[in-house]
Amino acid sequence: MAEAERIIGTPDIPDAEGADGAEAQQPAEGTDAEGTGGDGTGGGKGRRKILMLFGVAVFAYLLDLISKMIVVAKLEHQEPIEIFGDWLKFDAIRNAGAAFGFGEAFTIIFTFIAAAVIVVIARLARKLYSLPWAIALGLLLGGALGNLTDRIFRAPGVFEGAVVDFIAPAHFAVFNLADSAIVCGGILIVILSFKGLDPDGTVHKD
Repeated sequence: MAEAERIIGTPDIPDAEGADGAEAQQPAEGTDAEGTGGDGTGGGKGRRKILMLFGVAVFAYLLDLISKMIVVAKLEHQEPIEIFGDWLKFDAIRNAGAAFGFGEAFTIIFTFIAAAVIVVIARLARKLYSLPWAIALGLLLGGALGNLTDRIFRAPGVFEGAVVDFIAPAHFAVFNLADSAIVCGGILIVILSFKGLDPDGTVHKD
């Protein structure tokens, strides 16, 4: 929780010449002390990172949406399609739970969690100067929107809809491309946090 508050509370334009703790926070490569990238165009670079975030999000969302439309039209109520024998199949199911089928009794709770994630990402976007963070947050946003669309518009009802899953590896839960985007974005965020890279492009040392 403290880590999240630290990230969200990061000022829009990091000041590398602050008084205390200045040595503990350094600009990342390609960013000068004021987050401008060395050319005085910090606002422009920030906008480009935001555009990257939403571009990745739109790509992930559309890929998930189109795949689900195809699955519902062509695969639902049909025999599974073998991709790599028994190791990987396409098998359409409706999942009322969270990612990978967990917690089916809490569908509406997962709906509001997804909406909250979208709000947090939108807030972080205002302070975004890091390309890797833009990609990570874009994957999270696109995945969250993909599954949230199912929650809102699919049966049995608004905010209680079942998510379409169809990727079925052997000995693992069935999932979809939105789940994959969320997991990949989450892994990337863990790596970036481990390396000390903040969304504003600065690198901190603990």
